[in-house]
Amino acid sequence: MAAVMAEPGGPQERLDRIVRLIAESMRTDVCSIYLRRGERTLELCATHGLKASAVHAARLRVGQGLVGLIAQRAEPINTAEAMNERGFQYLPETGEEEYHAFAGVPIQRLGAVLGVLVVQNRASRVFTEDEMHGLEVIAMVLAEMTELGAFLSEADADVAGAHRRPFYARGVSGQEGAAMGVVHLHEPRVAVQNPVAEDPAVERARLEAAMEALRGEVDRMVTGDLVGNPGEHRDVLEAYRMFAHDKGWLRRMLESIDRGLSAEVAVEREQTAARARLERVADPYLRERLHDLDDLANRLMRKLVGDGGREPVPENAVLVARNIGPGDLLEYGRKLKGVVLEEGSIGSHAAIVARALGIPMVLQAAGVAAEARPGDVILVDGDLGVAHLRPEDSVLAAFREKMEMRAQAQELYESLRDKPAVSLDGRRIALMMNAGLMTDLPSLESSGAEGVGLYRTELQFLIRSTVPRRSEQAALYSRVLDAARGKPVVFRTLDIGSDKVLPYLQRPEEPNPALGWRAIRISLDRPMILRMQIQSLLRGARGRPLRVMFPLVAQAAEYFAARDMVLEEVENERARGRPVPSELRIGAMLETPSLAFAPDAFFREADFISIGGNDLKQFFFAADRENELVRRRYDTLDAAYLRFVDLIVRRCAEAGTELSYCGEDAGRPLEALALAAMGVRVLSMRPASVGPVKSAIRAARLDEARAVIDAALAEGAATLREALTRWAAEAGVVRPG
Repeated sequence: MAAVMAEPGGPQERLDRIVRLIAESMRTDVCSIYLRRGERTLELCATHGLKASAVHAARLRVGQGLVGLIAQRAEPINTAEAMNERGFQYLPETGEEEYHAFAGVPIQRLGAVLGVLVVQNRASRVFTEDEMHGLEVIAMVLAEMTELGAFLSEADADVAGAHRRPFYARGVSGQEGAAMGVVHLHEPRVAVQNPVAEDPAVERARLEAAMEALRGEVDRMVTGDLVGNPGEHRDVLEAYRMFAHDKGWLRRMLESIDRGLSAEVAVEREQTAARARLERVADPYLRERLHDLDDLANRLMRKLVGDGGREPVPENAVLVARNIGPGDLLEYGRKLKGVVLEEGSIGSHAAIVARALGIPMVLQAAGVAAEARPGDVILVDGDLGVAHLRPEDSVLAAFREKMEMRAQAQELYESLRDKPAVSLDGRRIALMMNAGLMTDLPSLESSGAEGVGLYRTELQFLIRSTVPRRSEQAALYSRVLDAARGKPVVFRTLDIGSDKVLPYLQRPEEPNPALGWRAIRISLDRPMILRMQIQSLLRGARGRPLRVMFPLVAQAAEYFAARDMVLEEVENERARGRPVPSELRIGAMLETPSLAFAPDAFFREADFISIGGNDLKQFFFAADRENELVRRRYDTLDAAYLRFVDLIVRRCAEAGTELSYCGEDAGRPLEALALAAMGVRVLSMRPASVGPVKSAIRAARLDEARAVIDAALAEGAATLREALTRWAAEAGVVRPG
């Protein structure tokens, strides 16, 4: 292959020589290379055996025909009778109807499918395992050539130019904050000089030595200064270490070496396979484990090449990657200004470490890793969850202005930190923060929040491979209360199910998990889960006041059943001579419209109710909040939704029950003013939102806001946004930026 590439000629000549060489060496009638053109198209770019006129004319969609299926699934196909295979599609322009045997493998590198390599024979036969292995090795070399632009013609200049144009990515916030810097790609392009092992024994020794060095490095990482203290980041690194010592991972790579691959290609082959599995795994826990394995493979590859694959971290570096494991992010440390990932979730291992380090992070920024080039200017807004790559001058200037205004506003918010959120007409609103990790708790003091309105207990369960013991849970809850220093903390019991899956809890297949077996429904059907958590909360409280809240309560009976379990466990603890909370308050999250119409007894007997705005809004409007096609079409300031909130406020007021609003909307100043004007007296939000919301409330008269709302409703307005925005601007109560 190297000799073929060294011969003179352009990209098309290279491709033509390669397919001819493969066909001749494998004694096949046809060899073809399809390369990806755009996101969904595969183009026949070279062939030996099919009609030459089909080159650059024959195209398939990803998922169309056997070639398209290979690209979609990132898996090979090997069949004696192609036309009998499900999904087969004949392309008449190629003249392939006379060929029966078909074998194809994805041309992929590190999870990205760049094309498909195909061989065909007239005679009906199944290609041998060794032949398929050989095709996979060739495909890996082709993938590297493709990434390096070896097959990029002048006609593709527009594709290359795409990497000079501005690129905008909307994701989700992994860690708050804003940063301006230059791109540093996490995954270096390691050029594999020779994919074939000339001496397998030497390659085995190289791999084993690199693995030993990697394991030692990970062991030292786990016992390092940052993770010496208890916390979630320590737990995830312990799980990470288990993968580094996994014997099966090493065995599979050694088997590849024994079959003739070099150590680097053996590592990359296993990494590519892991990424292909990752694309097909819906289980969040398993995806996180595969991300860890991917991260370890990157580190192992650098050991093999002598760390030559990683470029020095520049000044003002913003790390850009598909994903990153906790080990590598910890190694970068505070040298980074920000992190932008294509994948990940708020409970991912990388997000946990980013929070521990205080690095602004944007997750799920689709396409950013493929678009970014080292040294590109990038803007990271961790508050909004967006990134601007190679921004236009106008965007750059606006971002700088926004950062300056934010810095000025931050000075104002800092001056208000210890002051209450009291409106000009004397209405006091309690501003609380949401949390789910120990690393969130320092924000309680710095943000000026009056307590934790929602502590998500499930994150501790999601990052573990086994259920945490009672003693571990109790120790965590005790540390949370210690960190709160007497301020109230509302612990929400396990909100699992839907997209939050515990690996040690068998779950049924459900057509719509968001509306299925989740949250309080699991706790009531598996009462030992709830009892164990309640016991841990009671013991973690150690006699201090305790607030417990149940998620996704749809019927009053669910609340009463769960409350009875809590009261029973209190009596059990008292009977055992253990301390019980000096004050116990038990509440429910109102996230389903049905609960707003529960009997009066529910509203009288619940100690407090918290409107879970994120879920309630999606159920109210029947619009999935993860679906970009519909989620932005529905507004918190919609007249129907505000009328519904008003109903809840009135029912709680009549029963004398404390009501709070928890969710993204509580942290947006205009929405927060509307909710406060409607009568909600407790708002719970992200820590970074406390300052802006407090500033808005202290500058506003809520009776004026309520008058604006009532007038707009009386006029039949469909939305209150326009009227409230006009009022807020005239009154000067919402700061820009």
